[in-house]
Amino acid sequence: MTIRTTLAAVFAAAVLMTAAGCTVSRGQQTVGGYVDDAGITTLVKSRMLEDKQVAGTSISVETLNGTVMLSGFAKDATEKMAAERIARGVNGVKTVKNEIAIRP
Repeated sequence: MTIRTTLAAVFAAAVLMTAAGCTVSRGQQTVGGYVDDAGITTLVKSRMLEDKQVAGTSISVETLNGTVMLSGFAKDATEKMAAERIARGVNGVKTVKNEIAIRP
């Protein structure tokens, strides 16, 4: 009887741990949405790193439900607008919130 109870407890723990791994964070409704947002963030960031006009290491990118938020620092308004242009050019981006500050 003890072995049966132990096995049931182990099985229940395994199910709970597996189910917790499938949850979606940040208030999104689907796992697919979370994966899409992660892909958008990755594309925006990689394109910024490739662009010579933008210091991609100084700009943070976060995506939630297709809305991209840019934050960090730019050396001038041209760099700030270039970062926004890059973000808008990625498929799946619905809107861009540009919160990049220009360093004096």
